[in-house]
Parts: sequence; structure tokens; C-alpha cells
Amino acid sequence: MKYKLISLLLVLFTSCQITETITINPDGSGDIELVQLRDENSYMQVAGESYSRENIFQDTTFIFKEYINKYNENFVKYKTDEQQLFQKYANVKVHLKKSSFEKEFKNVLSLHFNKVSEIPDLYKTEDYASDIQHNYALTAENHYYRIEYDFDGKVFKRKISIINTAELEKAKQEAAKFTERYGSSKMIQTYILKYHFPNNIKSVSNPKAVISSDKKFFTLEFLLSDFYGNPEITNLEVVLE
Repeated sequence: MKYKLISLLLVLFTSCQITETITINPDGSGDIELVQLRDENSYMQVAGESYSRENIFQDTTFIFKEYINKYNENFVKYKTDEQQLFQKYANVKVHLKKSSFEKEFKNVLSLHFNKVSEIPDLYKTEDYASDIQHNYALTAENHYYRIEYDFDGKVFKRKISIINTAELEKAKQEAAKFTERYGSSKMIQTYILKYHFPNNIKSVSNPKAVISSDKKFFTLEFLLSDFYGNPEITNLEVVLE
């Protein structure tokens, strides 16, 4: 089942664009926004005949803590450390738009943080909300990687930790299959990082980062199929002047 899930994720997400934007203020607070946008032309190439049979409509906005409050009877059943994990997502705002009629599939997750280390792994937000609603075990812990952030005022770090090597190997195999089948197709499958800092950037660990002329902002782009096969390629260390 997990193997099929990874295959499905590659189909869904390698035909879209994910943009992760972080803005850090001088006091260390800031905002993060994660936008997942399906590219319809790319998705058509992958979905084939099933594309025309889609019949989906969802337009939902919520703040994660609303799930904690609404399904509190389920929430209190979790262990203390699990409740604390959910609380890290309390102020995450989620907007889900899926419309096969308008051909618009877009998810936006956003959070204002007081310090960078407070940023949770936003990619797990929907899974955790579903867990609370249905009183499930923590399904997002089945992810094979974890994203964490840190900033001490001088050095910013984005760290990917592999937490399930067996699932990583399966993901690598699926990513390789995807590249073999669709590598020559003109598909949008980009993973873009856009980070803004309060001081000038001295260096970025990834040489492909494009630093702005004022040295306070950079953009870095990956292929989603490369990311799912090797999430650690998005590890970063940014040193400020």
C-alpha cells in the first residue's frame, strides 16, 4: 500500500509547482507560505483518459487549531507528546481549492512565526488534521523524510532528515521510473524555494541559488522528481553578513 502511495504522490506532485516562501524580519519573526499548484497541461500527460472524468469540487479554508477545538474529544486521547506536536500546527492557515470544473487545483498553507525554529513541517498539515478528525494514529509519520528549520540571526539552516530508509529506496525507484517515462516531456514539475532575509546574504551552500542584487533574497529551483528521489538535495545553509 505504501509503495502504491509513493507512486501516486509522484503522479500528483511531479505535474505541479511547489513554491516555499520564507520571509524573516529583523527580530527573527516572519512568515512562511507553501503553495502547491497543479499544472493542468502537465497533469493531463500523466492522468491520461481519467483526466476528463474528474468530478471534484472543494474550496475550504481553515486554521489548524479549529480542528483541535472541533474534535477535542479525539485530540485529548493522543499522548502528551503527540498533542504537543499538533499544537505546533495550531496557527497554520490552510486553503484547499480543487475544482475539476474550473481546472484549478491549488493548496496554500501559511504561518506567522515568532522564530524560525517554530516552523513545523507544513507538508504534513493536512495529514495531521485528518488524523484528529478521524482519530487516526499519526499517518504523517509514515513520510520518509522530515523538514526542520533553524536560524540564530547569522546562519539559517533548512535540514531534511531521512526517517525511513526503506521508503526512501522505494521513492527513488519510482522517481527513476517517472523520469524514464516522462523525462523528455515538457512538464512543469518545479520545487522552488524563495527566502528573504533581514541582512545581506554572504553565502548559500547550494551554488545554484540565484541571489538578488540587494543580497537579501534568493531563489533556488529543483525538479520535483529529483526531490522525491533524494529530498536531502534541498538541505541548505545560508550565512548572512
